[in-house]
Amino acid sequence: MEETSTPPQPAHPSPSPQFPAVFTPPPPSAFSSRGSPSPSTGSAAAAQAQFSTPPGPPVFSSPLRPAAVPFRATPASPQPVPFASRGGGYSSSSSSAAVSLPTSSGPHFLNGAATPTSHLPSSAAAPPPPPEESPYVLFSAHKVLKQKKLLNAPSLGFGALVSPGREVAPGPETVERDPRRCLNCGAYVNLYCDLLIGSGQWQCVVCKKMNGSEGEFVVSSKHDLLQWPELASSAVDYVQSGNRRPGFVPVPDTRVSGPIFILIDECLDEAHLQHLQGSLHAFVDSLPPTARIGIISYGRTVSVYDFSEGAAVSADVLPGNKSPTHESLKAIIYGTGVYLSPVHASLPVAHTIFSSLRPYQLSLPEVSRDRCIGAAVEVALGIIQGPAAELSRGIIKRSGGNYRILVCAGGPSTFGPGSVPHSVQHPNYAYLEKTAMKWMERLGHEAQRHSTVVDILCAGTCPVRVPVLQPLAKCSGGVLLLHDDFGEAFGVNLQRASTRAAGSHGLFEIRCSDDMLVTQVIGPGEEASPDSHETFKHDTSFCIQMHSVEETQSFSVSMESKGDIKNDFVYFQFAVHYSNMYQTEITRVITMRLQTVDGLSAYLASVQDDVASVIIGKRTVLRARTASDAIDMRLTIDERVKDIALKFGTQVPKSKLYRFPKELASLPECLFHLRRGPLLGSIVGHEDERSVLRNLFLNASFDLSLRMLAPRCIMHREGGTFEELPAYDLAMQSNAAVVLDHGTDIFIWLGAELAAQEGQSAAALAACRTLAEELSELRFPAPRILSFKEGSSQARYFVSRLIPAHKDPTYEQESRFPQLRTLTPEQRSRLKSSFIHFDDHSFCEWMRSLKLVPPEPS
Repeated sequence: MEETSTPPQPAHPSPSPQFPAVFTPPPPSAFSSRGSPSPSTGSAAAAQAQFSTPPGPPVFSSPLRPAAVPFRATPASPQPVPFASRGGGYSSSSSSAAVSLPTSSGPHFLNGAATPTSHLPSSAAAPPPPPEESPYVLFSAHKVLKQKKLLNAPSLGFGALVSPGREVAPGPETVERDPRRCLNCGAYVNLYCDLLIGSGQWQCVVCKKMNGSEGEFVVSSKHDLLQWPELASSAVDYVQSGNRRPGFVPVPDTRVSGPIFILIDECLDEAHLQHLQGSLHAFVDSLPPTARIGIISYGRTVSVYDFSEGAAVSADVLPGNKSPTHESLKAIIYGTGVYLSPVHASLPVAHTIFSSLRPYQLSLPEVSRDRCIGAAVEVALGIIQGPAAELSRGIIKRSGGNYRILVCAGGPSTFGPGSVPHSVQHPNYAYLEKTAMKWMERLGHEAQRHSTVVDILCAGTCPVRVPVLQPLAKCSGGVLLLHDDFGEAFGVNLQRASTRAAGSHGLFEIRCSDDMLVTQVIGPGEEASPDSHETFKHDTSFCIQMHSVEETQSFSVSMESKGDIKNDFVYFQFAVHYSNMYQTEITRVITMRLQTVDGLSAYLASVQDDVASVIIGKRTVLRARTASDAIDMRLTIDERVKDIALKFGTQVPKSKLYRFPKELASLPECLFHLRRGPLLGSIVGHEDERSVLRNLFLNASFDLSLRMLAPRCIMHREGGTFEELPAYDLAMQSNAAVVLDHGTDIFIWLGAELAAQEGQSAAALAACRTLAEELSELRFPAPRILSFKEGSSQARYFVSRLIPAHKDPTYEQESRFPQLRTLTPEQRSRLKSSFIHFDDHSFCEWMRSLKLVPPEPS
């Protein structure tokens, strides 16, 4: 069982490159003083991205019925657009004006009340606003248990999922001035601070010290405090109006895209190359006219294509066996060629370049072909840096947005810097792989320093040696994805990778009340050095340097109480300071308050099963670094579920069995799906695939994480409606079509009876396909969508992800899968006879094997 109650160590080794960083903060006494720099400029809003494929499906008129496992719709992934100022000051003593950001729509999630309090004598605070919902922070419980022993129980634990870069509507209030911060600990002023309206002093919610406001907060009545957004809202974006960078575009509807370099594998066979060419043609057609693109291909050499030659295909060729020299890069940068060009000026040339690509000519197996991926990325970075490479070695910021390098790879890096031998049987392979991983990690950090994200999109059947390529993507803030081929899913991910909004140089700060202690953070970043930030006297925050700041990311934050809590509330503040795609600096501050309770039942009733499941899942998957680790983690889940029942459940009278707490009814089923699924189970064949899935899960937003953890099962009904059902094999009814959404994969299963009716099966398949595209319309990465008939070989992908509930007694089946009651006796008999016996436990059998009574379905 994973222990989180042990004292955290003051320092850690770097995490394995195959996994996101995990941070374990030192004890409070070991914290050094630090803070974040004051914000200077800008904020970002969001506008919905559009893609050429797949087509936008219609919205279904019939609503889906509730699922057994809690589900929240995956939000859109919007694109930032420049903000527009809104006139009018909000304080007679301040010349700063608030601005409103247009943002895309997205759901809000309730996680705790948001009403300010006032405890100081003769003080006044803003009146309580209506209860607020936070789309940025999801706590595992809405209340905090005062008893240290139970709150810190490692089996359940307490924590939060934080998505600091998320964009929703209505977005946070934007304030064009520096934030007011506690001079003692660095916390930001917020709506929960106690204020003395006569003097303007405010009390910090973290360290309880008093701070002055230079008379700014002096008002005649507490109602007047609402004119300051930071005193009226739990989330605020701070911006400075006077220092907007040259890349800022003041027109709200102008779409700005950062420059994109496309790196293409030259070692592809004809079938793969044809698919890739189709995806690349569609990709450049989908880009906005103002986007700048560059094209590089790599094999044994690096070819940098020149857009200045018109219809002719021309490229400068550099050797791939070594890093590009300063002289060779200088010749390209200061030469007459055009290597980055706007789409409106170079679209025909780009299509000509893609059409001119030829399949690999030699008769070598795919894994034995030379690919100089490292040198190709170095060349792209050299062109991106341009003349700035001759300037200081500090962080380089430029106008025009952040750069993105998209690597289209069909095999491993086997030539030049950052390469490994063709065969894993090489006598020195382990050492050479470790050396290549370190080199790729350095290259990823160099890309991140230059505001460049490297996404590596792999496809085909050749192993790509994920441990070598993953550090390059991770350290630059990008992702590594695997695809079956270079077809539809690859093409959609190419488009979504290029258009997803990405901020850079992010610093994420976590502060909480003295009662609470952060014990572990899992997410896309690494611990920030304490000497690079603004210093405060007693700053106990934990700071994380983010690789990139994106809506699709989240951090899993585990927390404990230092002792039994005496206060009525505990406070949490999350702040992220970053530069958005317009090079505008933003400081987003999110402050949350949770009530403390004495009663265990009140605490359990406030537990959010789905959030708690995802946090537990991330802590578990983090430790599954190898196949043998994954087996150990399955046993850890067993022990965790038993311990939750022992600590929070009740013993059955006159029995050794324990009853799982009814308030956590869906938690064990989510963990059972995790135990069986692709993250820890054996239904995904290759370790490379499992490694990539685990990385995605550990960094993913709540919505995608939940879907990867527990699949969503939706049955197509007569008349074109859909019904959501538990993900049990009892849904495999021969007269129905079923959609199973498992995050990175969506499966469409057609029953044999339905498939035999040509017209009806075609209509059902089309409706299910449209639903699948609607569910994943803006998801990144775009899932693989597979459809198949009952009894086909591919149906095993579907069957293996469903809980084998057909093994349970009839009364339990009907209790957990009420749809069975609508079937005729003949249909139920056919359904029962269609199952093949195998040894996997059903959920109820698994619970009983742990000496537990399964919870009643919620």
